[in-house]
This record gives sequence, C-alpha cells and structure tokens, in this order.
Amino acid sequence: MKGTKRILVILGAMAIAIVILSRCMNVADQLPKDIRGEAYTGAATCIKCHKDLSSSYAHSAHGLTSKPVVDAALLKIFAPDSNSFTFDPHQKVVIEKRDSGIFQVAYRDGKAVRAQKFDIQFGSGEKAYTYTYWQGKKMYELPLSYFAAIRNWAISPGFPKQTFYYDRAITSRCLECHASYVEKKVTQKSAFVMDEEMERGSIIYGIDCERCHGPGKQHVVFHTENPEEKTAKFITIYKTLSRKQKMDVCGVCHSGNTLVAQRSVFGFEPGDDLDAYYSQDFVGFGGGNPDVHGNQTTMLMGSNCYRKSENMTCQSCHNTHENIKGNLSIYSQRCISCHQTTKHSPATLAKGSLTTNCIDCHMPKEPSKLITFQQAGKDHLSAYMLRSHHIAIYPVNKK
Repeated sequence: MKGTKRILVILGAMAIAIVILSRCMNVADQLPKDIRGEAYTGAATCIKCHKDLSSSYAHSAHGLTSKPVVDAALLKIFAPDSNSFTFDPHQKVVIEKRDSGIFQVAYRDGKAVRAQKFDIQFGSGEKAYTYTYWQGKKMYELPLSYFAAIRNWAISPGFPKQTFYYDRAITSRCLECHASYVEKKVTQKSAFVMDEEMERGSIIYGIDCERCHGPGKQHVVFHTENPEEKTAKFITIYKTLSRKQKMDVCGVCHSGNTLVAQRSVFGFEPGDDLDAYYSQDFVGFGGGNPDVHGNQTTMLMGSNCYRKSENMTCQSCHNTHENIKGNLSIYSQRCISCHQTTKHSPATLAKGSLTTNCIDCHMPKEPSKLITFQQAGKDHLSAYMLRSHHIAIYPVNKK
C-alpha cells in the first residue's frame, strides 16, 4: 500500500512538472526566432509589455542610429536643397531619383561615371546622416553625407576633397555600435589579410532592448507564465549593477578611439567586464588625447563630478528610453539636483539664467580632431562640433 502511494505521489509530481514544462515550452515556441540565438526574443516581443518605453526609445538616438533607407523619407530630407556637391568644374556628385531608387551619381565632365543606390542610413540626424550601399555581401560608404548644421550635403567625414570616392568599406566593427547584430563570415586570405562578408538580411537595426538589457527570452517566458509577478526576473536591471558595470554597458560604444577590439562586442552582455573585449592602444588611432567624438565615458570619468562622487554614472544624467536630445533645461536641472548650493560670481550670473543652461558653460561643444567635413565652395575643412563630456570650469573663450 505504501509503495502504491509513493508511486502515485511520484507520478503526480511528474504530471505537474510535465504540465508546467509543457506550458513553458508552448510559450517559448510561440515567441519569434532571433538570429542571435535561442536566448533572444527580439524587440517586437518587448513592445507587448513595454509599449510606452518602446515607443519613446524608438525615437531616441540609440533607436535611430541605423535603419534601411526608405525613399519617401529620404526625399523629404533633400527636396529643398540643391542635391549636388561640386568638387571642381569637372567633377560633381548629384543625388538623383531613378526608377529603382535614389542614387548618388558621380559625374565627370558632364558624363555619369558611377552611381550607387542609398541602402542604409547611419545616424539619428541630430548631427548628420551618413549612407552606405551594398555590393554583394560587402558594404561601402557613399561619398556624400547630410549635415544638420548646414542643412545640406557635404563630403562624408574623412573622405578626400579632391574627387568623389565610393570605396570605403564598412565592416561589422562599424555595425557593432550602430546596430544590434549582423551575421558575418571571415576568411583568411593570406598571412596578413582577412576578408569579411556580411549577410544583409541578418542586420538588426538600431540599438535594441536586448543589446542593453541582455537576452530576454527567459524573462518573457517567466512573466507570461507568472503575470502576477511584478518584479522583473531573468533580465538585467541597471540598479543591480555595480558602478563599473553600468559604465561598461555604455562604454561598449562610448569609450573612445584608442581601443582595439579583441572580440566582437555583439557578444557583450550587461554585467560583463569590458576589459575582456577591448585593449588600449595609445599609439594607434586617436592617440592618447581623448577626442570629443566617441569618448563620452572616458571624458566623464576624468571629470571632478565623477571622481568626487561614489555613484555618478552615465545614467545619472541620461535615460536612454527618452528622447530629450538638446533639451538643455532638463539636463541643467539634473546638474542642479547635485549642485544646489553652488555659488556663481555676479559676472557669471549676469550672462543669463543658470537654472536653464548649465551645459553650454560646463560641457561646451568642441571640434572633433578626428571628424571633419568639406562643404561645397569652401577650401577648408569644417569642424564637426560635439558636446564635451568632460564636465569642468572652462575658460571664457571656450564657452
């Protein structure tokens, strides 16, 4: 009799386990597949429970940092402009709408010698849009970019000013900070030459939820099965991370140009040690002097605000789910929340309302030493101005 009861208890427990496992498997099976692997579920799944956050984030600089070109949207950008860039009396690049799309067409002495279609847009548009095209399984940058400061087209940053250039390769390394994934194949061509091919259909555009919060499939399955549980499980919550871990998440893409990738940061998950992905190269690109472009975490960590604080991080001022880019009043209020007792001189006070703009004085825009662009009709390079993240008291002439 006891043996029978024991068997019934075991069978009952097994039945319950099978039902629970079956339900979980059913939930998991219903989730969309993600090219990054079984642990991922994709941003479309996140929207179901986080509609407001997802809607706000979709319009943020991170959400818009890359996307496929839609001809109708592109036409809105360049319709009011001249839509051409003249290098000299013999050479120019014209943006043209053709039957199969919109192209950047190079002309030499009035004859079209090269045309490439707009395929992908990089950048949120706050500063600029840069464009690329596909050629087989390789991606290349187009010669002209659109710059918000001049509301017109100019030579893409770093390109030659003497003639049009279509052959700058865009590799998966570029996409690691402008997208969430791309499938690639690397082939050793010789002892010193590697060849990379990318699958265009595999790109996950923009920086998506799981890029910053880690793989979310287990999180979705758990909360679908346990809707009464309001504490987030099986997903990274930023407040649980250490200060270094928080900075490392942002540092994946915002820690500068003196870093050499040791392995793809597509594999980075919040909580990982960024030092396992990058090594410093103070001799190489960018040198040891941090440039204002791409060095936000490096510059912040050198600021007194950061060094004298025990818990300041990027998230102290930035909420990546919101789109308040350029709203200096809101950012200034975040400064004041820590500096309520700060005293300014009468001369400083006379310059204007400090409660609405701390930023221009203590985080001025500075020209990038690495990113410049050439405007049509000008014989000098224009500065690419970016906000410094080295918070400090600057000389008057730098404000």
